[in-house]
Amino acid sequence: MTIYEHISANRRRTWLLMFLFVFFVAGLAELVALVLGGGYIAGLIVLILAGLFVAISYYSASSLVLSMSQAKEVKHDENPDLYHIVENLCIGSGLPMPKVYVIEDTAPNAFATGRDPQHARVVVTSGLLQKLDRLELEGVIAHELSHIKNYDIRLMTLVVVLVGLAALLADFLLRFTWFGTGRRPSNRGRGEGMGGALILAVAVLAAILAPLAAQFMRFAVSRGREYLADASGALLTRYPEGLARALEKIVADKEPLEVANKATAHLYIANPLKGHESWANNLFSSHPPIEERIRRLRAM
Repeated sequence: MTIYEHISANRRRTWLLMFLFVFFVAGLAELVALVLGGGYIAGLIVLILAGLFVAISYYSASSLVLSMSQAKEVKHDENPDLYHIVENLCIGSGLPMPKVYVIEDTAPNAFATGRDPQHARVVVTSGLLQKLDRLELEGVIAHELSHIKNYDIRLMTLVVVLVGLAALLADFLLRFTWFGTGRRPSNRGRGEGMGGALILAVAVLAAILAPLAAQFMRFAVSRGREYLADASGALLTRYPEGLARALEKIVADKEPLEVANKATAHLYIANPLKGHESWANNLFSSHPPIEERIRRLRAM
């Protein structure tokens, strides 16, 4: 399979997963309406409220991530070398120049955020600038610009918002079924009859499994996009070895990124939560194995 075939396959799988994800969240919203005893009107109201939640979260997500990461914007005069690398790669990829941010932390890492190329941000740590040579740094920046060009930044923002919405709906279901207000005498009528009992049983099961299923979908989408950005970034620089060497250095550095957490870890080029490796954590990791990413890059 050629690199272009890999890219096409990754895109098809990602959009299929995204369609299933949206369908899954819409199903949860309709289930909430059924538990509340409403019909299509109640379902529509729940979906409208869910849409408002998604819209507000979508437009505020980038600013929130930058604030949580303690990233500071840098101008051309403050770091001309970094600025020129980003600028030159943007010219080669046809992208508008994103704003550039630096996190003052010696752990090497980077990520991109924003909702589209016109509102994109590229963020690197001071450790990345200190520990990588120019070709390796170009490989990392090209990877992040590929996330922007492929609209991964928009996709992953939506995925995170949908995961949060699924968690809220699941919590709502738990509160309004047998484990919550559904146990009160005034609400027992919802569970009377075979139909009501079935709805309550499905609601309880969905409330328990929905957050887990949403996280699995999130990880599946995120892993596919990392492979795609690696391939696209290598095509942009025409030097896959630069990114391969950069990934080797990043994974070999055992220093954790202090400002990273589980809510933002999926954004980074490599998992920033060092020291927490285990079989369970690897299963729920938003990043594919670094060794496999390096192997694919060197096979290009």
